[in-house]
Amino acid sequence: MGFLIFAVSILWFFIMYRLYGGFIASKVFKLDVRNTTPAHKLEDKTDYVPTNKWIVWGHHFTSIAGLGPIVGPAIAIIWGWLPAVLWVTLGAVFAGAVHDFASLVISMRNEGYSIGEVTSRIVGPRARYLFFFIMFFELWIVIAVFALIMGILFDMYPSSVFPVWMEIPIAMTLSYMVFKKGKNIHTWSWWALIMLYLMIAIGVFIPLKIPGPHALVIWLIIMMVYSYIASTLPVQTLLQPRDYINSHELLVAMGLVGIGAIAALIRAPSHLAYVAPMVNSAPKGAPPMWPFLFVTIACGAISGFHSLVASGTSSKQVDKETDALLVGYGGMIGEGILASLAILAVAAGIGAAAGSRAEGIALWNTHYASWQVAKGLGAKIGAFVQGSVNMMSYAFGTSKYMKALMTTIMGVFIVSFASTSLDTATRAQRYVIQEFGRTLNWKWLQRRHPATLVAVLSAFALAMSKPSGKGALILWPLFGTVNQLLAGLALLVATVYLIRKKAPFAVTLIPMIFMVIMTGWAMWKNIMNFHKVHNWLLFIVGIAVFILMIWLVIEAIVAVSRQKRS
Repeated sequence: MGFLIFAVSILWFFIMYRLYGGFIASKVFKLDVRNTTPAHKLEDKTDYVPTNKWIVWGHHFTSIAGLGPIVGPAIAIIWGWLPAVLWVTLGAVFAGAVHDFASLVISMRNEGYSIGEVTSRIVGPRARYLFFFIMFFELWIVIAVFALIMGILFDMYPSSVFPVWMEIPIAMTLSYMVFKKGKNIHTWSWWALIMLYLMIAIGVFIPLKIPGPHALVIWLIIMMVYSYIASTLPVQTLLQPRDYINSHELLVAMGLVGIGAIAALIRAPSHLAYVAPMVNSAPKGAPPMWPFLFVTIACGAISGFHSLVASGTSSKQVDKETDALLVGYGGMIGEGILASLAILAVAAGIGAAAGSRAEGIALWNTHYASWQVAKGLGAKIGAFVQGSVNMMSYAFGTSKYMKALMTTIMGVFIVSFASTSLDTATRAQRYVIQEFGRTLNWKWLQRRHPATLVAVLSAFALAMSKPSGKGALILWPLFGTVNQLLAGLALLVATVYLIRKKAPFAVTLIPMIFMVIMTGWAMWKNIMNFHKVHNWLLFIVGIAVFILMIWLVIEAIVAVSRQKRS
């Protein structure tokens, strides 16, 4: 049953990409191949670079994915597999993909500026500062937390260290052969992928760990230096080719897990049944499913971070306006598929190695004994990897080396996506800072390297505000609601844009209302909880963000009223 639902979900995504995505592209936003994109209009060979649509799709997809579509469903499954499946399949199609696509197209039609800068043109100048604060705050946390997470993942999967770092010269070689020598992108991208998996096979034999109690801080510093370099290089040097390789990794991972699932169905059909409950309305210690399901599963259904990627890096690389359907809407569809794979792994795969379904259910209950156990990063990443390896073992065997190899393959897959999100977030933060520098007319802040330095050093300062580089975790409890608030506000901007264009706006209005209500509800519950436990820092910041949300909604209503009077 588990694999059947996964297969039906994939079919659903592809059908709705053609039908609903095609409708929004042609009838709502009216994409026109004759429109000149910012990549051509402002081409600078560094950030604005016209690029093949599949390469941009690879960049966009891997940047928005990161760990979100794995960790979110792996935690939310505690409420049951049915709510997770429904929110991913319906949310990705009717909310997330619309949000990403709208953010991308609106940015493309405004010189590739971020959603924050575009807000000043569509809603009003005051809204720019409100949006800037929310965008900077979110990216500030993302950079600091993801740099820490990379260190944690390298410690969890030391066999992934060698192949992940070797992917950099492989990607740069791919860039040189394709963009400098004019070689075939498909031939050389598959060569690069083969080389990556050769490095993975070697990595199993040479696990690398940084010894000592300060390993996480050392990894944090390394990742900050890396993100600075990666986010200032021309996009074609590292970002595009590495992300294109990573997009192929998804296909390989899905293929391997799919082969394993089919082998399990043939050899022991009962072993691939869902061991998670269909609905679990009151898990021990968990917040209520409504509204927290819609905050816990963000990436995979809808995430505000995607609007920062779509309007930050992706909009500057799209070659033809019509490519936006594949990049924006299709990128989110790819993430929905990844989230569905994660649900299969943690809802069914965890019990796939058990001797009976009863034993599988017992294993699942151990992983999800309470909310405190379920929400841990290491536990949920481990659940996804273990579930995937359990399924693949039916096809590829259970020898010690094969299990180590399969674990490394999934570990590299996870770490690669996390690293993509890290340096894309750094690059997007640089754009936000540069745009703010233009607003203030500060020439030095408009330059690439000073702006990137501000982005990296501010995130590093946040990380080091607590021992072991865990300072950003102080603000992490606010991230989920702030992220989903940003999604609702991006849809709000898109709705005002469509109203001004006299285009059908229900496609963005309905998910916007849903997200603002659910996020506002969840945020208010969090604020009350912060007050209850006397966490005054999070209480004050939460109140400030909540006020900003209401303020932006009012600004949007005023902008629409002004439009109707004119």
